[in-house]
Amino acid sequence: MYRDLLEKAFVLFRMPALNRNVRNEIKKGKKIYFFDCGIRNAIINNFNPISAITDTGALWENFFISERLKYLRYHGIEATWYFWRTTQQQEIDLIEETNEKITAFECKWSTKATVRFPQTFTGNYPGSETHVVTPANVEGFIN
Repeated sequence: MYRDLLEKAFVLFRMPALNRNVRNEIKKGKKIYFFDCGIRNAIINNFNPISAITDTGALWENFFISERLKYLRYHGIEATWYFWRTTQQQEIDLIEETNEKITAFECKWSTKATVRFPQTFTGNYPGSETHVVTPANVEGFIN
């Protein structure tokens, strides 16, 4: 009930899981994100500096995904958004589908992180674009 009210007030939004009948994809699942990370931090009562936050990766993921959605809506780009996860816990943070084109984004706070997109994803969704988003390159995706 509260979640529904917060969605209607544009405080948070849910993102469904992408599944196209690949046997090991999670079929029913939703992730919840906040449009404003400050409200997220207020709810979990964590106003520490970024260097002291224990969930920096989750905060970075929430920030990027909410800003990407705002960017696309502001520019009038029609897209459907998902996350992707398998029963083996392989995951991609954001899947964006526009005109039958799939783009996958993996969010990493560390610019040194090595990211490989799962073969399960790239094999079942050939031709997909893949991007790793870090603080060093985020502006190219939200400006």
